[in-house]
Amino acid sequence: MKNIIELREITKHYRMGQIIIKALNGVDLNIQENEYVALMGPSGSGKSTLMNMLGCLDTPTAGSYQLNGQAVSQLSQDQLAEIRNKEIGFVFQTFNLLPRLSAIDNVAMPLIYAGMSKKNRIERSQEMLDAVGLGDRTEHKPNEMSGGQRQRVAIARALVNRPSIILADEPTGNLDSKTSDEIIKIFADIHHQGNTVILVTHEEDVAQHSHRIIRLKDGLVDSDERIK
Repeated sequence: MKNIIELREITKHYRMGQIIIKALNGVDLNIQENEYVALMGPSGSGKSTLMNMLGCLDTPTAGSYQLNGQAVSQLSQDQLAEIRNKEIGFVFQTFNLLPRLSAIDNVAMPLIYAGMSKKNRIERSQEMLDAVGLGDRTEHKPNEMSGGQRQRVAIARALVNRPSIILADEPTGNLDSKTSDEIIKIFADIHHQGNTVILVTHEEDVAQHSHRIIRLKDGLVDSDERIK
């Protein structure tokens, strides 16, 4: 298996007035194609900063990040935006759906940026909603759906460009345990279909569904354990 992600000596420092916040302090990390990884750590450990780095939403203060063999730090903002749209699918705790749009139009949003025709956008979006068990809810708006259904729409949207990596930030954080189990099963299915899945969670039972748990502490990798 080849490495899809290679981080070397990644640091991220923020200035807050006169204070320097050291969020990441020299992280080294390899993640292979089709791995299922959970990132864990207490508040302030750097896991959210690392997630933003992996998703090309933020750039490191120092160090190198290779994504699919590309040196991310050397890319322009436009190139980074293209990678975020094509290579990476994002799933957030708060769903981040547009309230005025139907489920199918929410799912289709990334395809507009990708320049796909309307007919193909609708077909692909319907296919993704079918895949997450919401094929009969295409015209429902977010406020007409449960939290679990909204998260399924968000997952369908993350998958619609057929990205190689799915990044999920506390995807079960706002859901009850039964719905969480259903969402975690979807992530297992996504992994079985060949995607690399990276999950940020503070819930140990959620992390145990992954194949590898990376624990962060004080901006460094504290432990890295393969569990399956």
